[in-house]
Amino acid sequence: METVKSQPGRLAAGRAVVLFDGTCKLCNGWATFIIQQDKERRLTLSAVQSPEGQALLKWAGLPQDAFNTIVLVEDDRFYVRSDAMFRIIAHLPARWHWLLLGRVFPKVIRDWLYDRIALNRYRIFGRYDACRLPPADHAERFLTRDALK
Repeated sequence: METVKSQPGRLAAGRAVVLFDGTCKLCNGWATFIIQQDKERRLTLSAVQSPEGQALLKWAGLPQDAFNTIVLVEDDRFYVRSDAMFRIIAHLPARWHWLLLGRVFPKVIRDWLYDRIALNRYRIFGRYDACRLPPADHAERFLTRDALK
């Protein structure tokens, strides 16, 4: 899904926001991976449970209480499910771009597989009781309210 809308606040050119489930252990692992790999700091992170994440979900017209997908907000567009994953990978260093070969599969198959993982992620990978706070050395990688004004 790709939709064009006017964002609540603008990010710097070339930056994008990854919205992820802050209580999901798989999603937190993915966020940590992004931080480790994205040395150019092109991606900013926000838990969907945070006020900033909620504002972006509302802006995109996505559910604010059901977090079964990852969302990438970039420019005036948002992407979900496998489209979001491939856009995120495209922002990572070239050594990860081989994963983009997965785009050869039809979107319906990619999203079906994505949904199977997303709907079972707590059972398979576990969950935290509350949204985890970013470690002090990662705090600047997370979206702040000031960026959405």
